[in-house]
Amino acid sequence: KRVRLVTEAGDTMQSLVSRVQRVNDIIAEISAAASEQSAGLVSVNRSVNQLDEMTQQNSALVEQSAAAAASLREQAERLAQTVQVFQVSRPLGA
Repeated sequence: KRVRLVTEAGDTMQSLVSRVQRVNDIIAEISAAASEQSAGLVSVNRSVNQLDEMTQQNSALVEQSAAAAASLREQAERLAQTVQVFQVSRPLGA
């Protein structure tokens, strides 16, 4: 009877050790997945920051383009006013 109890206790202990090892394996898998997710989030964050920088640069370029267009419009208006004083004669054969 004692041998049977010792054998059962040994089997139970071995089963317990196997289950603890399986739990450790699962925890290791969870840890690895969390590390991968963390690296992915760092990459996403980096990409979002780059998009933000590009958006700010594009905004600055739009402002510069608008200012240049306004300047060109003013220059064109001044040129049109300056040219109005000249009269163009018709060619002799016309």
